[in-house]
Amino acid sequence: MRVSIQHSEPGTIEGPRTRQPALLLFASALVFGLAGSTAALAAEAGGEAVYAQYCASCHEQVSPRIPTREALTKMSPARILRTLDFGLMMSIAYPIKRNEREAVARFLGKGKDEAALPASAYCKADRPIMSAASLGNWTGWSPSQDNTRFQTTERAGLAAADIGKLELKWAYGFAGDVIAFAAPTLFNGTLFVGSAGGAVQALDASTGCVHWIYQANGPVRTAMTVAEEGARKTLLFSDQNGWVYALDARTGKSRWKKKVEEHEATRLTGSLAVHDGVAFVPAASWEETRAIDPAYKCCTFRGSVTAVRVRDGARVWKTYLVDQPKKIGTTAVSTETYGPSGAGVWSTPTIDAVRGLLYVTTGDNYSHPATATSDAVIALNLKSGAIAWSQQTTPNDVYNSSCGSRGANCPEDNGPDFDFGASAMLVKTADGRDVLVAGQKSGMVYALDPANNGKLLWQTRVGKGGVNGGVQWGMASDGRTVYASVSDVVRPAGTMGAAPIGNALLDPEKGGGLTALNIADGTKVWFAPGIPCAPPRPGCSPAQPAAVTVLPGAVFSGSMDGHFRAFSTEDGKLLWDFDTLKNFTTVNGVPASGGSLDGAGPLVAGGMVFVNSGYPRFGGMPGNVLLAFGVAK
Repeated sequence: MRVSIQHSEPGTIEGPRTRQPALLLFASALVFGLAGSTAALAAEAGGEAVYAQYCASCHEQVSPRIPTREALTKMSPARILRTLDFGLMMSIAYPIKRNEREAVARFLGKGKDEAALPASAYCKADRPIMSAASLGNWTGWSPSQDNTRFQTTERAGLAAADIGKLELKWAYGFAGDVIAFAAPTLFNGTLFVGSAGGAVQALDASTGCVHWIYQANGPVRTAMTVAEEGARKTLLFSDQNGWVYALDARTGKSRWKKKVEEHEATRLTGSLAVHDGVAFVPAASWEETRAIDPAYKCCTFRGSVTAVRVRDGARVWKTYLVDQPKKIGTTAVSTETYGPSGAGVWSTPTIDAVRGLLYVTTGDNYSHPATATSDAVIALNLKSGAIAWSQQTTPNDVYNSSCGSRGANCPEDNGPDFDFGASAMLVKTADGRDVLVAGQKSGMVYALDPANNGKLLWQTRVGKGGVNGGVQWGMASDGRTVYASVSDVVRPAGTMGAAPIGNALLDPEKGGGLTALNIADGTKVWFAPGIPCAPPRPGCSPAQPAAVTVLPGAVFSGSMDGHFRAFSTEDGKLLWDFDTLKNFTTVNGVPASGGSLDGAGPLVAGGMVFVNSGYPRFGGMPGNVLLAFGVAK
């Protein structure tokens, strides 16, 4: 394996920032995204040619369900781009490269942008930003660097006995979006959250009023991480185009912006981990879906972790998790093939300061040859990025999305697509031992010994597993028990990605479930099965792919059926249930509705519970709302 340790010159690129009403222009998502593309890429992709290749066959025909080309021209470029990225057309757009999406959006879009937020949505002067108590802060993927997603009763400000009294306090709508996938973060009474439209909002946690809005280059799904250097508070996050940002958390002003990965298909989904003034950036990729196109030269993306200084964004080290790809042959349609590739890091790294290690989990390989670092838990040296050890759980998992239809780019002897999409948890047990726990799409949960080079301690099956099965986004642990929800969504073969909005083919009764495991030996303590959809409806499934959150006595879990629930940690009995599948009156005046719960899990802190609703990928139900709950008085 190769570890590159290089230094980069620091630099600052100012981005757009909004602190006043009437300045939130979603067009900047397109304009500044284009600024990040090279002139060569822009010249390569002609919007008219992209439209002819991918869009014309549908949009040039007359159909009540398909907007015509004339109708598309009435939309803004930003809206078209957002629709391709994370909207109605995202399953169709998977093979389309980023510069091609930008080109066709610019070619078609001639309309105006969405209206800005009203003045009433912004906080008054008597409600300053980050002015509340720090108790209960939750910044990043987990309130602690061990990624256990556990809050004490004191920090949660919520006892299990009061969960039944939770009620909706306010709702916030993400303008123009059909997906709400960004994990919120809380710091001193201020909630920071990104969006599919690239807008990063700073909101008052108790009321939802807006302090400021910053527009990123691309969709933002990572949880914000707050790095403190005395009085200086830096907000760190990444977008899905490969950019990493550092903002002044108080003002929203850009401190620096860096692109850590140049590969066209880069996709940054895992939140940044921070230790000793250094931020660690995990990188994954869209390239697995690019391979659907038989003309695509699959594959060249290399999963990586990049360490950058919080102060200025300068690179400290960079570790690739597969070697440099080389040409290995051609497909049946004479397209060149490359490998090795893949082993992307989808989730937040876990910091082990005692051992000086950084733990990451990896995805599958996209092309041959298979590597020992795919579908693995890997320990990196915090200071140098060198690989200390690697524990692979599914060897020879070589897979890309063309395999769903046995396309030309599908590797021979292709694997089951059993990525790790969830962070590893460093759990401190009651007897003082450290156990590293990781859940996989295979439906398996593994416990490793971090003191013995990741030696396997136990493994337990919690689900059937599959391409959209098993543990998807994150487990939780209170030190005694591991809580693992599973997706295991059921749909007929060959329908993957066929209709991302309201797919009626999802089984309304099969899938989901929440399992409690004894941290000592992996034995099952209890199992709460998925709750069937009632009544059955398009896009509804009992699958529970979203990350879970635990506090003493209760574990929160969302479902693709739109329900947000709390279960007893003692026996798995249902404590509370809120159906998010409805329209909401929002504090920012944006029309919003709930949908499937997937991806980011709930944040519990300071007596409040926050969760996003809306996730139309894989057949789920769209939505664009952030919900805030508190105990009824």
